[in-house]
Amino acid sequence: MKRKCRRIISSHDGRRAIYIDEANCDEILAFIHKDERHQKKFRHITDIILGGHKNRELYDKEDVNERCKEVTAMKFFKGQENARIYCKEMTNQNGTRVVIAAVLHSRKKSRKNSRVEISIINKVGGYEYEID
Repeated sequence: MKRKCRRIISSHDGRRAIYIDEANCDEILAFIHKDERHQKKFRHITDIILGGHKNRELYDKEDVNERCKEVTAMKFFKGQENARIYCKEMTNQNGTRVVIAAVLHSRKKSRKNSRVEISIINKVGGYEYEID
């Protein structure tokens, strides 16, 4: 069964968009709106994505195996709380590059991906989305 998501922001040219998984929407939005610091970091990361720029310190692929090639992570406060929002990237039928914020992992404890992170990444890699 395909998961539902909704658009939260698009680039000015319409070539890139950020969506959020409806099933995990409340948890992800609560994290983002936790305080001004989280909101600023989220805006900074989304500006990078929507602008088509690369910054591996803030947003990068989570390439743990073949099944998860389209999984990426928004990285919040490395060296501190080290939270991640795991995302699924895809292109919709109109050619728009879509990043879907799928799962929040509020505290990554180690530098490498542990079994917990690998499990989340594999789960997100298996998600299929219905994009409007």
